[in-house]
Amino acid sequence: MTDNVDDETEPREDIKADLQSEKNEVLEKLKTVVAEEIKNSQKQKFDEFAEKLQSIEDAVSKMSILSNNPCNAAPKSVKKFILKHEFKDPSKFKSFVDTHSDIVEYFNAYWYITAEYNYGNLDITIYCDPNLSDSIETKLVFKLPGYNNVTKIMEHCFQKVEGEYDYLQLEDIRDKWDIPKNVKVEVEVEILKMIGAEKKKLRVFDESQKDVSDVVLAVQETRFYVSKMYLASQSTYFKTLFLGGFSESKKSEITLTGIDADEFQHFLEVLYGEFAIDDSTVEGILLIADLYDTPMVTKKSEMFLLEKSKKEFNKKLQLSSKYRLEELKDQCLAKINTLDNVRELLPGDLSDLDPSVGLTILQKCVSSK
Repeated sequence: MTDNVDDETEPREDIKADLQSEKNEVLEKLKTVVAEEIKNSQKQKFDEFAEKLQSIEDAVSKMSILSNNPCNAAPKSVKKFILKHEFKDPSKFKSFVDTHSDIVEYFNAYWYITAEYNYGNLDITIYCDPNLSDSIETKLVFKLPGYNNVTKIMEHCFQKVEGEYDYLQLEDIRDKWDIPKNVKVEVEVEILKMIGAEKKKLRVFDESQKDVSDVVLAVQETRFYVSKMYLASQSTYFKTLFLGGFSESKKSEITLTGIDADEFQHFLEVLYGEFAIDDSTVEGILLIADLYDTPMVTKKSEMFLLEKSKKEFNKKLQLSSKYRLEELKDQCLAKINTLDNVRELLPGDLSDLDPSVGLTILQKCVSSK
């Protein structure tokens, strides 16, 4: 009777071995993530010097953009990200989990990749739930690293589909026996246009503001009436644009390219003191605040992510790295001290981690052993 109780309460040895194997795999992935960071550690002094040169180059670049390209005064903002997943031995898929990558969020849409064998061919499918948008126009660069340098470029519009994700099934990958045992899939996604239900405007920047503005910023089909001096006081980019002595400073209307009009509306609302930041707008606002070097908007976005956001842990960590949100990064990293934390909070492909973040996590996990 005692033996039976022991059997029920103590973990089986094979389960222990499986758990340890998973932990070892996570640790190896972390080591891979930080390999680049370690490899480049000897370049630290050079990098510090390069950083100083970069700051000078950025300033010169802004001036060059304004002087040489007056009709496109804004640097190009690109909504880009990479979906990637490694499918282990596709010929022996046993479950739904085997054939699907994790669902990830980018720009208020949800994405994942599947891989399945059909009649000896490997089918790769990209799924997208536009979520708050009616449709998302994309440019896709599809790659199979290590497999005959397969690359395919295409454009596709993902539509809002009732009850399910919209999808794009890529051309079958043939020659089953030539496909490696573990198939790595990468898809570079560039969002060209998002069409969806508009949020209620918290502040208007239309022609009704003409009497209290001195410049019009044209974004896509929308014209924003704003104050040069106020924008210049909040943004180094707009300070250069309006007060840098370029021809644009004398124009009454300037076109900004490469940004979304709705996201620029949200950005301006925050800049003018409105509470426009929520989980559906924060990523677009951060992108534009970073593009135009607007610390106040960036800080307000970070405070929202720290205190009110319901976004998943890995999304917050991603944003903290991309936009250098140090308080948010510290808050995220404080939750990771063991490999179990990594497995729980960072499912999926750890290679998406910023190398410096991966190094910090690896050091914490190793020290906890």
